[in-house]
Amino acid sequence: MQLRQMLPSDHPELITLFKETPGVTLRDADSYAATQLYLERNPNLNFVVEDKNNIIACVMCGHDGRRGYLQHLIVKPEYRKLGLGEKLFRECVCNLARIGIEKTHIFVFKDNGIANYFWQSKGWQLRQDVNLYSFVSSDNINA
Repeated sequence: MQLRQMLPSDHPELITLFKETPGVTLRDADSYAATQLYLERNPNLNFVVEDKNNIIACVMCGHDGRRGYLQHLIVKPEYRKLGLGEKLFRECVCNLARIGIEKTHIFVFKDNGIANYFWQSKGWQLRQDVNLYSFVSSDNINA
């Protein structure tokens, strides 16, 4: 198994992985063009793990200059419990620290029990002091 930087050319395989993973919702923001821009804006922060040239795990990570944000940390079920999820997020957190970002967030759907358990078991804090509000500036309900 090999960890490497995510590439725009990984997009089709990533979309398949996203669709196969319960608890992951795809939006228009997951398009090829949007993903390519995201990777360009966030170098050294997005990774995949391959086994026999197949992507078996991934993480997307970005930042706003102050805080890091993880999205789509996914490990195929048959590869879970091998430390890949932790390896991926630690790679992101370490690279964020190198650019001066010490705090990272991840948004997890409340009904995604597997993901919620994973993050809490790794020492991430479930926040009770903030609410998340979203605003869509177009008529696109899938933005």
